[in-house]
Amino acid sequence: MSGGVDSSVAAGLLAEQGHEVVGATLKLWGGVSDSGCCSVADVDDARRVAQLLGIDHHVFNYTEEFNRHVVEPFIDAHVRGESPNPCIECNRHIKFDLLFERAERLGFDAVATGHHARVIEHEGRRELVRGADEQKDQSYVLGYLDDAHLQKLLLPIGDMDKREVREHAARLGLPTWDKPDSQDVCFIEASKGREVFLRQRISLSPAKIVDRRTGEVLGETDAAELMTVGQRRGVLPDHDGEKRFVASVDVSAGRIEVGRLEDVVVSRLGLERTSLSFTHEALENGARVFAQWSAHGTPQLATLRFADEWYLELAAPARPVAPGQSVVLYRENDPSIVEGAAIVSRS
Repeated sequence: MSGGVDSSVAAGLLAEQGHEVVGATLKLWGGVSDSGCCSVADVDDARRVAQLLGIDHHVFNYTEEFNRHVVEPFIDAHVRGESPNPCIECNRHIKFDLLFERAERLGFDAVATGHHARVIEHEGRRELVRGADEQKDQSYVLGYLDDAHLQKLLLPIGDMDKREVREHAARLGLPTWDKPDSQDVCFIEASKGREVFLRQRISLSPAKIVDRRTGEVLGETDAAELMTVGQRRGVLPDHDGEKRFVASVDVSAGRIEVGRLEDVVVSRLGLERTSLSFTHEALENGARVFAQWSAHGTPQLATLRFADEWYLELAAPARPVAPGQSVVLYRENDPSIVEGAAIVSRS
């Protein structure tokens, strides 16, 4: 129970259905927070909801683990010029690792969350499927779940859109019924942003911004770590006035390469071998999938290939994808079903 409307309704619906429900809120970030699901106010909201529902409520302190598995890797990735997804890493290492382990140790039959995704029975096994609300679908951030997780996972609001969720919250008399959705990385203050967060922890590096095609120096930045591969906003145009996209970030060399879209598009995405995981059995070399590399991006048809390293061969050129980003694989003949996930490499 994060203190938001989705997890509040998930708990309320399960209690109505007769389940023995216990609310668990994770204390993750020990620093200042004014957004996301880590603030003191969010913990208080979760506790109030549990009291109204008449269920027990516990707060589990995972601040040390959160810092080790999420915050420190986030900072280290920026030092390398990569762009990680901390929400995926939080789900992967904290909610669906440590919390699942604790639930099993305490004897619970299942773990339920307020994610907008579904677990369905399909051809004799449980599959992770996109949520009914296309605008709120969160199957992307759950892409690393495997069969063992799915056997014990309940997603009570996956068949609803956001309007229905809020209607249930109002019907149940929950104070979170009109609470805004969290939008930002929970450990970064929205009022200060990523730049302030990083400057307080690392020394940001200057770099030249270079046109990939001509080699011309277009400008400079004093924070190469804040530039993201694929980024367009804030990138200086050339003399022709056309916008440029970031093609590569080399922090150690102090060089940011940019170019017109036609100069930077890619036809393959390298995958970090140790990050590649599958929901059930491993996909074979040559398997066709739909690949999605942002939370609400459009899935792209691709072929999973192996030649010394795993990579995705894209059916159509795409804007470059930042190393460190997660790519989730969906089934070719049913792009609502998750098949696996990996992290984009530099290759």
